[in-house]
Amino acid sequence: MGKSPAVELEVEDRVVRISNPDRVYFPARGETKLDLANYYLSVGDGIVRALRERPCMLHRFPEGVTGEKVHQKRLPHGAPPWVRTVRVHFPRYNRHADELCVTHIADVIWAVQMSTVEFHPWNSRAADTEKPDEWRIDLDPGPTCPFDRVRRVALVVEEVLAELGAVGFPKTSGSKGLHVYVRIKPDYGFQDVRKAALAFAHEVERRAPDDVETTWWRKDRDPSLVFVDYNQNTRDRTIASAYSVRGVAEATVSTPIRWDEIPDVDPREFTIATVPKRYAELGDLHAGIDDAVWSIEPLLEWAARDELEVPDEQ
Repeated sequence: MGKSPAVELEVEDRVVRISNPDRVYFPARGETKLDLANYYLSVGDGIVRALRERPCMLHRFPEGVTGEKVHQKRLPHGAPPWVRTVRVHFPRYNRHADELCVTHIADVIWAVQMSTVEFHPWNSRAADTEKPDEWRIDLDPGPTCPFDRVRRVALVVEEVLAELGAVGFPKTSGSKGLHVYVRIKPDYGFQDVRKAALAFAHEVERRAPDDVETTWWRKDRDPSLVFVDYNQNTRDRTIASAYSVRGVAEATVSTPIRWDEIPDVDPREFTIATVPKRYAELGDLHAGIDDAVWSIEPLLEWAARDELEVPDEQ
């Protein structure tokens, strides 16, 4: 069978060419490359808000999600002149990379043309890539951890955030966990944000010791518990953004949810087939995140009180 002819999508004031639009990317469901582009158009404001002006690593699947996966830090060759980048430095190798810096939904659709399925942004922005403005709480279940346990821990997270006066914005991971994002003042570097995240994780563990652990080494963790992964705030550590499709055959989506949905939420229900209707009805549930800025200083005080130090990066 020959390749399907390319199509051109009008994306606001730009045109993006999609080659091989009928290539099946998600075999469990049958959605194609063009379906993927149309999905991102349907959640345009949301995905742009999640990625805006952040260095962004791309997970590309040139043959669909059952084929080879390419982790792309540098912007792929052939980008149109309107696609912006941000340069980041990797001290370990003393190298730089010019990463995608989304400012417009057309940037996202062009990345799809380059076979991108997942978008993994930094938690800092182009204005100062060394000062995070997003604290990420990753509830990572062990291999035998039931999802009910993840739900319970999420509600403890909500409780602690409320006591701190911080507003958390939850979402599914698109896999087996849940994430909560908090917009923070970009006053501290990655190590301080990571230390604050560790102090928070310890408090959640204190309140839910039968459900949570914060053990550093994976091999030492109880596989039935939830790891509150403070390491997701490490420099250059990224996770799938809100509204990012995941590179799995079922085309699940990392989807913003309300706190009151958590007791009954089933992440498997959120796919590129179902999220557009939900988005049309509810809008972007993370729309207020940039207006809910909080300081991590209380958490740094907890860390000092408990004499916490973050381990060296794994």
